[in-house]
Amino acid sequence: MSLSAPPLCVAAAQCPAAPGDVRHNLQTHLRFVHAAARLGVQVLLFPELSLTGYEPDLLAAHVMDASHPALQALQQAARDHAMVLVVGGPAAPQRAGAHPAIGAWVVGIDGDVALYRKRHLHTSEETFASPGEDDALVLPLAGEAIGLAVCADLTHAAHARAARAAGAALYAAGALISNTGYPAESALLQGYAREHGMAVLLANYSGPSGGYVSAGRSAFWAPGGECVAAAPGDAPCLVWAERSRQGAWTGGVQDVTLSPS
Repeated sequence: MSLSAPPLCVAAAQCPAAPGDVRHNLQTHLRFVHAAARLGVQVLLFPELSLTGYEPDLLAAHVMDASHPALQALQQAARDHAMVLVVGGPAAPQRAGAHPAIGAWVVGIDGDVALYRKRHLHTSEETFASPGEDDALVLPLAGEAIGLAVCADLTHAAHARAARAAGAALYAAGALISNTGYPAESALLQGYAREHGMAVLLANYSGPSGGYVSAGRSAFWAPGGECVAAAPGDAPCLVWAERSRQGAWTGGVQDVTLSPS
């Protein structure tokens, strides 16, 4: 790592979601944004379908575009806090007439909105969703080349390879991973950090969604595979990591208090 590496602070928002209640979930997102701003976070990653909850049968009822009120509110928050936000929400498919896509919406500090569609679906999702057609999307976010992934994408080693080949220095995965799946999937993510020499950030849910109970344990692995920070469980929190000008990563976990529903 160059001695002049630009400083960077990224975080995973380990947040809960109310099924299909975008308005409520938006308020949760904004609370996490405000908490992240106090830590100086520049890029904040949310779990898969964070704005609707992981509810595949509700995808069609909540398809979003860049003009959606929730995304507009997040655009304002991104501008106010000079923070790039990556949030989960349904999106139109790439092919007309197909099922909706599971989207990762990227809200920039300049008001621009970009979209990555989940490339690899679980079999159980195919009744409700269509896969994206791009093997990788790598964007310059806060000066860092970040490759986006959504849940099942991370179980396909070719997806991480494609992101690295496209220049990703950080692989950011929003997910819903259960206790059963967590050991294998976190090992894959740590392996990508080790094999490809890129940082890896995982944002997992707090609490249940869509009939699954999240393991929580959102985490950040530095290039080479060292786990710099990880949530101990599934409570609402921010898992943050910061790179110094010398290229060293440090991090931690910050609890986030949410108002009662």
